[in-house]
Amino acid sequence: MIRGFAILFSLQALGELLSQWLDLPLPGSVVGMVLMLAGLRFGLIQLEWVTDAASLLLNNLAMLFVPAGVGVMVYFDLIEQQWLPLLVATVISTLAVLAATGLTSKWLTKTGGCNDQ
Repeated sequence: MIRGFAILFSLQALGELLSQWLDLPLPGSVVGMVLMLAGLRFGLIQLEWVTDAASLLLNNLAMLFVPAGVGVMVYFDLIEQQWLPLLVATVISTLAVLAATGLTSKWLTKTGGCNDQ
């Protein structure tokens, strides 16, 4: 599990560095995930190396949202004033993500890029 966490955190740190140095319009964590995907795809990283660490993080994912939830509570007065635009933005962005995910899944299934294991 230590190796898995070392790989995950190293790729995230490398993604942060690349994002800063190259002035990319993407967050470093996203760049790190792309690096992880590339490493897995080209065999530089074995799935078994990161499975246990990733499973532990996913199983405790709800706890990682606690700081964000506490942060939202600070802005209840602003949310009360601006609830309608927030609701509209949330609904539209949720539908856009669902559509993009569905279309991507459909495209990957057609092209054979999505191999079910």
